[in-house]
Amino acid sequence: MTRCEFFTEEDRITGFTVSGHSGYAEAGTDIVCAAVSAVVTMAEATINEVCGAKAKVRVKEEDARITLTLPASCDEEESVQAVLAGMLLTLCSFRDQYPDYIEVLEV
Repeated sequence: MTRCEFFTEEDRITGFTVSGHSGYAEAGTDIVCAAVSAVVTMAEATINEVCGAKAKVRVKEEDARITLTLPASCDEEESVQAVLAGMLLTLCSFRDQYPDYIEVLEV
């Protein structure tokens, strides 16, 4: 199962961790893992490359884990929060479609 954790402080999403393989299909043909990976990649690229937020990104390939942590503040805060909210909603939609393969938590 893929686990998606969003970290919040009050109304601000401060980062996320996405880990694990969904187990929907064999590696290379798993549409659930591919969809989650695409959403995560788009969010990270938009936050860091488009918005310039300079979020810290850690990848542990052996654990199939990526963690993104925002700085305490950034110039494009509203845009960054919009990207993270969109990511959260998209992953919740995937969870609703594939509840045995994706878990989404706000912590």
